[in-house]
Amino acid sequence: MSQPPPADPAAWWSEIAAGVLVRRHRELDLSTGLIIGSRSCLVVDTCGDHRQGTALAAAIRERTSLPWIVVYTHAHFDHCFGTEPFLPCPVWAHAGLPAVLTATASRQRDEWAARYREQGRPDLADDLAASSAVPPDHTVGERVELDLGGRTAVLEHLGRGHTDHDLIVSVPDVDVVFTGDLIEQGAPPAVEDSFPREWADLATALARRGTAGTRFVPGHGHPVDTAFVRTQAAGLRTLVEQAEALGGVSDASGEEPTHPFGAAVVRAAAARLA
Repeated sequence: MSQPPPADPAAWWSEIAAGVLVRRHRELDLSTGLIIGSRSCLVVDTCGDHRQGTALAAAIRERTSLPWIVVYTHAHFDHCFGTEPFLPCPVWAHAGLPAVLTATASRQRDEWAARYREQGRPDLADDLAASSAVPPDHTVGERVELDLGGRTAVLEHLGRGHTDHDLIVSVPDVDVVFTGDLIEQGAPPAVEDSFPREWADLATALARRGTAGTRFVPGHGHPVDTAFVRTQAAGLRTLVEQAEALGGVSDASGEEPTHPFGAAVVRAAAARLA
């Protein structure tokens, strides 16, 4: 059953289906996942630093003593820099992730540590600076099925979207899909590393997969239904249209582009289309 958040929680569980739990984190409004089988459990993303990862591992151990497997939805630090406390264990990701993680881990660490210091949060900056980016030791091309014992978790790469190496994690027996940051609830999609045209198509394909009962778990925010995914796909299509049309309009007229995701997101998407 869902556990209601305490008065000022750092994180709390919500059980959205039998043996499928979402861990909601106040920091960055992150959502991680736990899928429990009869022989093993699958951890979907590990938070953004070693201290957060340690807390997540401890919370999981309160739920199950089964051996765990980790999967990364993508290489952004808040989804994969908390893995060290889980080792040794198998770590899965898309085949394109290792190169991206190698190329960007130091920059992500430095940029976000500096941001946390600017926000007056030196503890988070120090924790991030002391955290390692653990590369996967198992990779997915297009699709892999993991037998957790009495339950299968399906890891799939549907194409480029939020990044070029996104994975979704489906639990077919309970109609749950962990989307990573391909879907976001509560904040606009982050487009800085994205492929906006393909992302709009991918989100549309995700919505078409959904049924009236499907629960989608975004990388940030609370679980959503198929209608929400359909709406976000439409928003991404409109975002692409506005980004394509932006070319110099705001410079010439002094007007900001208008979109539910915000003018800054439109400009960032335009830069990705350039």
